[in-house]
Amino acid sequence: TLEDTDTTYDELVEVFSKTREEKALLREFMIDILTPAEFDDLALRWQLVKRLSKGETHRAIAGELGLGVGTVMRGARELRNKKGGFNLMLKKLGQ
Repeated sequence: TLEDTDTTYDELVEVFSKTREEKALLREFMIDILTPAEFDDLALRWQLVKRLSKGETHRAIAGELGLGVGTVMRGARELRNKKGGFNLMLKKLGQ
């Protein structure tokens, strides 16, 4: 377990922010730090968020992405937080 979770999270966010202009570096770092399954899970979660933001139904998203409806519902709950990271990133990306 991590002794000071906030500090270690902040450090990781700082590392990611340093790759802002270097997409190839970010990709390589993510490949190294994540297992292939973790990378797949992150990519799948982002697809879930984008589809929810477009108004697709939970059942359709679950079926097309091979997720449980409960997983989609948890993503939808996070997306309802208008000041949360999902909405902030979607707004930043113009989606």
